[in-house]
Amino acid sequence: MTAGRLIVWRHGRTEWNLQDKIQGQADIPLDTVGLSQARSAAARLAALAPTRLFASDLQRAVATAGELAALTGLKIEYDEALREIDVDDWAGLTSSELAAINPEAAARMLSGEPQRRGTNGETIEEVAARFSGALQRISEEGTSEDTIVIATHGLAARVGICLFLGIPQTNWPAFGGLANCNWVSLLNGRRGYRIEEWNAGSLPEPVMSDDPQK
Repeated sequence: MTAGRLIVWRHGRTEWNLQDKIQGQADIPLDTVGLSQARSAAARLAALAPTRLFASDLQRAVATAGELAALTGLKIEYDEALREIDVDDWAGLTSSELAAINPEAAARMLSGEPQRRGTNGETIEEVAARFSGALQRISEEGTSEDTIVIATHGLAARVGICLFLGIPQTNWPAFGGLANCNWVSLLNGRRGYRIEEWNAGSLPEPVMSDDPQK
């Protein structure tokens, strides 16, 4: 059996999002706006009557999930595989600082060319495989009656969902980044999961994340 619906939910805003700093797996908390975003989004997601709640163990995802847990009484189940991409020593740099220090790497990141983030971080392909594997495990724990919410991070969610759905990597850039506290709804049907909603939860707004797309 597999879960009837997966809701992959990006965390609320952090101060580093606002400052255009690369976060990766740095454990940055939500700011006051991010907490408000999480509270508002949780109220909408609670209306879907979720049956299970998973989260990355980084505190920005934990706090986001906590708002939904408070409304629904669900226990948060933590999974390190839901973390954001590991950017190693790029964490804390702004896009302009990275471009000044390593212009070639910054240009490759913006163009979507394969490369490792930071000195010893992950590639896009690695984080996609990690996150897709987590979605597969989580989905297989559910039944057709389950709506499972997964509080996580923007870049990891975008590429992980694409791999999970079998979308060719050349088409991944066609799927835009997730704004803070927006989500992707995946509905299970006769042919497997399909995208029910993408970047849902608000009107279009700038995406402040580790997932630059031009």
